[in-house]
Amino acid sequence: MPIGAITGYIDVAQVTLYVFWLFFAALIIYLHRENKREGYPLESDRSDKVKVQGYPPVPPVKEYRLPDGRVMVTHRPDTREVLAEPVAKWPGAPLQPTGDPMVDGVGAAAYAERADVPEEDLFGNHRIVPLRVATDFKVTKGDPDPRGMQVIGLDDKIAGTVKDVWVDRSEIRIRYLEVDVANVEPARQVLVPMTLVKLRQVDRVKTDVPIDQRLLDKPGRPREVVVKSVMAHHFDKAPLLKNPDQVTLLEEDKITAFFGGGHLYANPGRQEPLL
Repeated sequence: MPIGAITGYIDVAQVTLYVFWLFFAALIIYLHRENKREGYPLESDRSDKVKVQGYPPVPPVKEYRLPDGRVMVTHRPDTREVLAEPVAKWPGAPLQPTGDPMVDGVGAAAYAERADVPEEDLFGNHRIVPLRVATDFKVTKGDPDPRGMQVIGLDDKIAGTVKDVWVDRSEIRIRYLEVDVANVEPARQVLVPMTLVKLRQVDRVKTDVPIDQRLLDKPGRPREVVVKSVMAHHFDKAPLLKNPDQVTLLEEDKITAFFGGGHLYANPGRQEPLL
C-alpha cells in the first residue's frame, strides 16, 4: 500500500481535494444567500402573494449595530407607492411615470430610503456642512469661489445665486453648492451636487443672461455656475433641508436623485430615442 493511503484506492490528497470542493460549493451558496439581504424577495407582476426569491432562499433578518448606537435591520420592506404604471399588460413591462418623476422619485430619479440622520465622521461631527459651520475650511487661494455666482439652468435662464459651499470634512472636498433660488416666495435654498455643475467664464458680449454687477466687479473674468441636468424652474421644486446647516443621508439621496434624474426627465425630448 502506498505511503499516505487510507485504503488501496483512497489517499490523503484525494480526500483533501474532495473536502476543498465541498467547502468551495458551500462558500458559493453562502455568499449567494447573503447577497439577498437587500432587494429580496422580488415582487411578482402576476400576484401580490407570489414572492420570487430563487435558490438559496432569503436569509433570516439580521441586525447591524452601528458605532453611534443605532441598530439597522435588513429586509426593511419598501412600502412607498410607485407612481408609475406598466406600458403594456405583459409581465415585466417597463414602467412609465404617471406624474412628475423628478418629484415622485421614480425611474432615473428614484432614491433609497436611507437613514434620515446626518452622516458623521470618526470624531462624531457632522461630515458634510456649509463653510459657515466649518469655519476652519476655506476655498483655496487662486481657485474660483462659487459664492455669489449666478446659477444657470440648461434653458440658459437664471435659477438663483450660490449662497454657500458645503464641504466634506473627511475627504476635504466640495460636495454641494447651496443655491438661493431666484424669484420665489418664501425664499428657499436648495443644495446642488458639485459633480453636476460646471463653472464657466461669462462672455459679456455673447451671453443673453443678465450679469450681476457684483460678478463684473470681481478681479479676472467673471464666472457663472451651469447646471445642465435641469432647467431654472426646476429649482422651485428641488428637495429642501429640514435643518439649514445639516444634510441627512436620506436628503442626500433625494437631492442626487432629483438633479441626476433631470438628465432624463427635465426635458421631454430627452426621453425620446436618438434616431
